[in-house]
Amino acid sequence: MTSHSARWYDSWRTNTYCCFTLGVIARGFHGRTPWGRPSCLCLTWPETILMDLFRCFSTTFSRSHPAQGGIFIMTGDVLPCFDASNLVLPDDAACIVTVPTTLDVAANHGVVVAAKDGTDGENYSLCLVDNLLQKPTVHELVEGQAIRDDGRALLDTGIISARGKAWQELVRLAYSSSHVMIKELITGRKEMSLYEDLVAAWVPSRHEWLRTRPFGMELIAALGKHRMFSFCSYDFSFLHFGTSAEVLDHLAGSYSGLVGRRHMSSIPETTACDIAATAVILSSKISAGVSVGEDSLVYDSSLSGRIRIGSQCIVVGVNIHELHGNRSQIISTSSYFTLPDRHCLWEVPLVNSVERVMVYCGLHDNPKVSMKKDGTFCGKPWRNVLEHLKIQDTDLWSSTNEDNCLWNAKLFPVMSLPETLKVGMWLMGSTCDLDGKVASLWKESRRISLEELHRSIDYHQLCVNSSKHQADLATNIAKACMTYGLLGRNLFQLCEEMLQKENSCVEVCNELLSLCPSHGDQYSGVLPQSRRYQVKMDLLTASGDLSTAAIVEDKVWASIASETASAIKYGSKEPSSDSKCSSNGNLHPKKAIVELPVRVDFVGGWSDTPPWSLERPGCVLNMAIRLEGNLPVGAMIETTMDHLGVLIEDDAGRNVCIDDLSSITSPFKENDSFRLVKSALIVTGVLNHERLSKLGLNIRTWANVPRGSGLGTSSILAAAVVKGLFQLIEGDESDATVARAVLVVEQVMGTGGGWQDQIGGLYPGIKCTQSFPGQPLRLHVVPLLASPQLIQELQQRLLVVFTGQVRLAHRVLQKVVTRYLRRDSLLISSIKRLAELAKIGREALMNGEIDELGGIMSEAWRLHQELDPFCSNKLVDELFTFADPYCCGYKLVGAGGGGFALMLGKNLNSAKELRQALENSATFDVKVYNWNVAMTP
Repeated sequence: MTSHSARWYDSWRTNTYCCFTLGVIARGFHGRTPWGRPSCLCLTWPETILMDLFRCFSTTFSRSHPAQGGIFIMTGDVLPCFDASNLVLPDDAACIVTVPTTLDVAANHGVVVAAKDGTDGENYSLCLVDNLLQKPTVHELVEGQAIRDDGRALLDTGIISARGKAWQELVRLAYSSSHVMIKELITGRKEMSLYEDLVAAWVPSRHEWLRTRPFGMELIAALGKHRMFSFCSYDFSFLHFGTSAEVLDHLAGSYSGLVGRRHMSSIPETTACDIAATAVILSSKISAGVSVGEDSLVYDSSLSGRIRIGSQCIVVGVNIHELHGNRSQIISTSSYFTLPDRHCLWEVPLVNSVERVMVYCGLHDNPKVSMKKDGTFCGKPWRNVLEHLKIQDTDLWSSTNEDNCLWNAKLFPVMSLPETLKVGMWLMGSTCDLDGKVASLWKESRRISLEELHRSIDYHQLCVNSSKHQADLATNIAKACMTYGLLGRNLFQLCEEMLQKENSCVEVCNELLSLCPSHGDQYSGVLPQSRRYQVKMDLLTASGDLSTAAIVEDKVWASIASETASAIKYGSKEPSSDSKCSSNGNLHPKKAIVELPVRVDFVGGWSDTPPWSLERPGCVLNMAIRLEGNLPVGAMIETTMDHLGVLIEDDAGRNVCIDDLSSITSPFKENDSFRLVKSALIVTGVLNHERLSKLGLNIRTWANVPRGSGLGTSSILAAAVVKGLFQLIEGDESDATVARAVLVVEQVMGTGGGWQDQIGGLYPGIKCTQSFPGQPLRLHVVPLLASPQLIQELQQRLLVVFTGQVRLAHRVLQKVVTRYLRRDSLLISSIKRLAELAKIGREALMNGEIDELGGIMSEAWRLHQELDPFCSNKLVDELFTFADPYCCGYKLVGAGGGGFALMLGKNLNSAKELRQALENSATFDVKVYNWNVAMTP
């Protein structure tokens, strides 16, 4: 290898997970399934949804198994529903994920025959693969010893991984010899046979079949030395999208919550069209005059004119515009098109042709069932269809045999759109053809079958057209957002969609920038300035003007700080050291010492953070704790006659003496060790006190917890400083006032942050705090009136563990806040759920249900990982895996990324055993802290 090739190979061999899906995810006719051709027609699940879920699944997998590198394959017609981080995969081998299923399901899919011996876990088994069966009959299942003791068989889910040496062999083979294999790996085509080839190479019983493949011997030689394992998951479920009917079942059934019913679409007002409430419209443009019935799906389409879509229909990739003119004798200006109930319609381009073919069929038609075995077209038996249309067998098939079916019927004409719509309604039985003109037009046209169409679809053009269509939709939606308010849509996502049309994106973005609302326009009461600046920044970034975007980004964060100060109603809107303090307090020579606990949060974090908490309700359940019997955070502030100005010291031995008080101004540099104290001086107004010209200040701070703890140390330390400063000037030092002031201090510092940390440290015990947006922002702290028995049990079962890793909340916070400003729908739903869980957790503790609190903590931890995938890491994942047998719940405190972890034992003995196991572990360099609930400040 060349040096460059060696570096490429080494990187992919050891570090990378190549995650991709097999199958034609693009719209159109589904190709072969992993185990043969389809048994019925399928309009493939919309890839914008399914691919997002695939990416989420594969990201979780690759983060949980990063050490060896590998390949991770998922088929395009199955949506897995289980936690990928729980996969137990063998080193240096291939592994196929399976799930036990009933024999009727197994008979229509691939079945894995696993060895009887293996490794059994609580929710899984891991065994070698002995054989694979393709859509086996019950007799074949018995003969192949595929039926388990419980009467079920192992279903192939379409998920395969290869790790370590097995992955190295695959990369070496692909890189060194087989160009055919490289092509198939990249395209995922050749009728899906690559899936079978890869699996068969690892299973000795399949080698004879594999030798017939173009690169079969190469695969056997390279991969046959590594056996394949079956990972059978007992808590795995999946949604199969192999047929059109299954798509609608999932949309209307118990999984309907996974799908937005109106996404990336343009739909007119209800008085101009009739769209059923249960219809799903995705990536489509609907114009006036269109009707869509109940439980139907319209995807990647443009519909206008007199279009009637019935109930339980699927329409994919169809573009029907107003029908004007007389393009043939059977088309007139009064033309309409009707798709009957329970029908499918899709439109595809052909290779080397400007023509497009419109395909239609019944929702439940099986294309492989022959006419002689009760095969159907549009839900009617073929004999009835031929009789009604007055056509002959020879019009559809070249010969009479047992295999004549919808799959090979020359049914679909290649003609102009108005003509094909008219012919389509005739074939589906929606219109009559009294004079025979439509039948003559159909017979004289060039017609193709589904089998021919499968080989003739121009997939590249299909994807290009879809990208252009979605870019146009995004552009129009973005223009509407800019014109009417910028309130709810994700402009950043729309810009990404617009970038698919590279030639016109910059021009469109510049046009949108000209529509940006100016400061103080008519939307000022409902459109925060930070949101406006974020939209402008996204548009500038999309147009390529990165330098201006960086300038606007600074305005985003400045706006959040200003909006927070305004909502808190403490201090001026933009704190400034130039104005004189209006406080009537006197600065007496005296000393103030404030000591506070740290806080651990059970659930609700992020809902307290501006600008969320300024615009939406928040709720956090947290607890004040002492560590090792002490209040770990504190500040001592005293006036002095020894010097003027301010002397600031911290527990790291650093100090600074500031003689010129006017130099204390924001913004502060990120590496300024004393910006917290300086910000507190600004917000409390102490800097502008007249008596400070005659007295000096000594301020010393300490925090006896590890750096980057996640225990809210920074905000709680700010609370200690603010409370001490208020004591010196005899101001309002109540916990409520201090908590609100600290929220402003965080903004002045430039670190952001919400209200839950200082609430956690200022208010004793366990409390559930809700915030209500408005002017001013209202905080309602509800202490948990817990019994002594509950407190004692919680202190015995909950482990507070320092992971040894430093976390930087500021970086995480910026990412999450940016996603909120962009109106990221997944983030918004996740934070809403966190706030809801805080209320549920309070009720659980009030009822003494500590086990339920554990489940809430674990769900909160999963939601935090959705908000920021990097809030966990390999060490944290391994630590929680180690603790899992002992725990009913666990999470990192705060924003994650390191710091402290909470581990709630299943019972008292489990908590003791876990503590001892962690303290004796040679793998984890962690510290388990002694703690108790801080019932008094």
